[in-house]
Amino acid sequence: MHDHIPLAGLDVHANQSHAAVLDRASGELTTKRVVGPPSNALEFLESLGPGVRAVYEAGPTGFGLARDARERGIDLSVCSPSSIPRRNNRIKTDRRDAERLVRLFAAGELKLCRVPTVDEERFRDLVRAREDIRADLMRARHRMSKFLLRRDLRFGDRAGAWSTKHMNWLRRLRLEDPCSRAVHADYLTSIEALLQRRSALDQALEELWPESPFAETVARLRCFRGINTLTACGIAAEVGDFDRFRHPRKLSSYLGLVPSEWTSDERRRLGRITKAGPRHARWLLVEAAHHYRHPPTVRDGLKARQVGQDPRVCAVAWRAQKRLYARYLKLSERRRRKAGVVMVALARELSSFIWEAATLV
Repeated sequence: MHDHIPLAGLDVHANQSHAAVLDRASGELTTKRVVGPPSNALEFLESLGPGVRAVYEAGPTGFGLARDARERGIDLSVCSPSSIPRRNNRIKTDRRDAERLVRLFAAGELKLCRVPTVDEERFRDLVRAREDIRADLMRARHRMSKFLLRRDLRFGDRAGAWSTKHMNWLRRLRLEDPCSRAVHADYLTSIEALLQRRSALDQALEELWPESPFAETVARLRCFRGINTLTACGIAAEVGDFDRFRHPRKLSSYLGLVPSEWTSDERRRLGRITKAGPRHARWLLVEAAHHYRHPPTVRDGLKARQVGQDPRVCAVAWRAQKRLYARYLKLSERRRRKAGVVMVALARELSSFIWEAATLV
């Protein structure tokens, strides 16, 4: 019965799309170029008749096409680009990409993405904008530091780089030649502008997260040590619905925190972590894991975040502190593992505790 349902693969672009339709009963493959915006591709899918199943690759066009298709009753899925095997050939066209997509879809070889709601995607855009500013600020600071290093200008105070004293020192610098003064002024202006933009987005996140679709999840994640509002918003926005993971190992795998594996016959070798899934969420977890190097405690900041929260969530967060601190001592002091390896291992276990807290009913 299902052999008569056509499958379609879409290679979607801003001004035109290519569709490849596979008739599973006969194996016949036909292609079609759809001119116009991505929404025109939905009209083509409707012309194929009821029951059509289609897929397109996640990209700059976003998830709006999939949401529009759902409203029209069309089964349109979105696949992860990382699940599409890449060929080492010299010919790459949109038509060939659509054909390859539909064949992989028919074989069940594609990893389908969860389509977020409009509100979820808007909040995730806010979180990613904050992350973009962090990366831009790091690059701007790097340019300034290397510029000063080439001129042997050093900040001698113990307050540390990019502290308030350091920024005041940068503002007081007076360079001799006009070229250096122009570069210094441009770099300093860029840093200060990015700091203002970061503060504005931090304030927006603080104001908007209680009204976001992830409000309950963010409130629970904030009960963990090393996870403040910004980190909780980033993890929640990138992971989405925690309930779609049946087991915490599924979440760790999704985040790319599990080791790669090569197994053949009786030989089994584990390699570095896979680094699959959202890089931002993985980085946030590794950064949070550094806080578990210290003995378990609940200080004022964490205590304030836990006020009014479910006691079961706080109990999970306390168990996480004790477990991860013991793991840190075992891996770093007794087994002498490298610091980076230890932090990734702690982040993997931290993701399991987060899953438990987020999925409590």
